[in-house]
Amino acid sequence: MIFSVIAFALMNAVVKYLTDFNVYQIVFFRSIGTLAFTVPLIIKYKIPILGTNKKLLLTRGVLGVISLTLFFESLNYLAVGTAVSLRYTSPIFAAIFALILLKEKIKPLQWFLFVLAFAGVLIIKGFGKDVDTVGLLLVITSAIILGLIFVVIRKIGTKEHPLVIINYFMIMAFIFGGIMSINAWKQPNLSEWALLLSLGVFGYIGQLYMTKAFQSYETNVIAPLKYLEVVFTIIIGVFWFEEIYNLFSLLGVLLILSGLILNFIVKR
Repeated sequence: MIFSVIAFALMNAVVKYLTDFNVYQIVFFRSIGTLAFTVPLIIKYKIPILGTNKKLLLTRGVLGVISLTLFFESLNYLAVGTAVSLRYTSPIFAAIFALILLKEKIKPLQWFLFVLAFAGVLIIKGFGKDVDTVGLLLVITSAIILGLIFVVIRKIGTKEHPLVIINYFMIMAFIFGGIMSINAWKQPNLSEWALLLSLGVFGYIGQLYMTKAFQSYETNVIAPLKYLEVVFTIIIGVFWFEEIYNLFSLLGVLLILSGLILNFIVKR
């Protein structure tokens, strides 16, 4: 899980570094690197590439592209650690969507923990350093859609191979990002090519090692480690981008992480 969160943190940092590029071009390159892994594996293991429940797979793909694009765009307005922290509110929205669509129950203590986590968002916005309203709206919308994605994946269940689910998402990102970036294409130099292609590699490594972590040990031990991504991303933001996080920003991040980790423990 630690390998996974480092990979995701590096991917976020590279996106932040490449803000000169149009967000659609970044989405396009994010997909290429992952497809280079998923397509050969699907062919090798003779997995039906179209899956069985195409409507849900397409829904997951469309929502994934929208959420990813909004998150990458938010990095143009927010410190990378702040953006990642705010996007981690997605489990709150996932629980609410699961209540409405899947009739899953939410315990009273969970509602309190959701309020605690969202109080962290309000503190970051109200007292954090240079928190742009546009960036905040972009990343919260991304988190809401990501919450809905969790429910769609839950609905898909084990009927589809994980590689097929990822592949739908990445193919749609490839098509959408490619078409939308035609008029705003910026020709990368050699080092930028390497960084752009690394996005998909980091994304795939993060996904792979996260899956391996959940397969190898108890979920209630492994899942909270996922939130180390926020810590690693803040560290990268401070040392690479010289971002400044005041005490209120860090308090807000702490409240978000505490609320979500405790919620996971209560839910288990």
